[in-house]
Amino acid sequence: MLLAIDCGNTNTVFSIWDGEKWLCTLRTSTHHSRTADAYFTWFTTLISHYNIKPDITDVVISSTVPRVVWNLRVFADRFFDCRPLVVGKPECLLPVTPRVDPGTGVGPDRLANAAGCFDRHGGNAMVIDFGTATNIDVVAEDGAYVGGVIAPGVNLSLEALHQGAAALPHVDITQPERVIGTNTVACIQSGIFWGYVGLIKELTSRVREEFGGPMKVIGTGGLAPLFAQGEKLFDTIEDDLTMHGLRVIHSYNKEQGTI
Repeated sequence: MLLAIDCGNTNTVFSIWDGEKWLCTLRTSTHHSRTADAYFTWFTTLISHYNIKPDITDVVISSTVPRVVWNLRVFADRFFDCRPLVVGKPECLLPVTPRVDPGTGVGPDRLANAAGCFDRHGGNAMVIDFGTATNIDVVAEDGAYVGGVIAPGVNLSLEALHQGAAALPHVDITQPERVIGTNTVACIQSGIFWGYVGLIKELTSRVREEFGGPMKVIGTGGLAPLFAQGEKLFDTIEDDLTMHGLRVIHSYNKEQGTI
C-alpha cells in the first residue's frame, strides 16, 4: 500500500492507494508542531473507522510547509519502516524536468498537479487549484511544468476582508442569487464569488493567448465544484488530481530505481 500525503498551508491530506484504487482520504489541519506520534494516533483512529488494515509499504510526501516534513518523515520511518519520497527534494526524480527560471523553487503540489494532469489529460493544459492560494499550473505538451499564476485564495481573501474592515462580518462563500446584494452578507458573497469567476476567466484567457494555442482547463481543490456552477470555467474537475500526481511521481521513481 502507498500512503500519499499532501501537506498544504491550511490542511494536510492522507490518502491510501492499494495498487488499484484509493481506499480512503483523511484530512486534518496543518500544524508544524504535530509530532509523529500524534499523526499516528490520529491516523490509526480514523483508519479503524474504515475497517482498513494499514499495511503501508511506501510513503510519498508533498509539503508546502517545510517545518512539517521532519515529523512526517519520522512518522513514516517509525511506524511503517520506510523512507518516504519527498517531492521537491533532489533525490526525487520527476517524469519531466520543469522549465522555469534558474534557481526557482517550484511548489511540490504544483509539480504533483502537473504530473497528474499530464498522466490523465495530456499536455497543453492548465490546472486551477483552489487552496490557501488559487494557483494556475501550466503544463506543456511534453508534460513539463512551465510556470503559472498565484493569486490569493478565496477563504484567505474573505478572512482578510473580515480582519481589515471592522464592520464587515465573516461569511461563508456561496453562489448568490443576484449580483447586486441587498444586505452586507449578500454583497460580500457576490464580490467574492463573481469576482473570482471573473479572475479565473480573465487569467485563463490570457494564459491561452500567451501560450499560443488551445488548452484544457482542469479544476481541482475543495472550491472547484462551487465555481463550476457559475460559469463554464473548467473542462473537467479532478478531486484527487494532486494525489494522483503524487502516485505518478512515486511510480516513476520506483521504475528508475531511486526508491
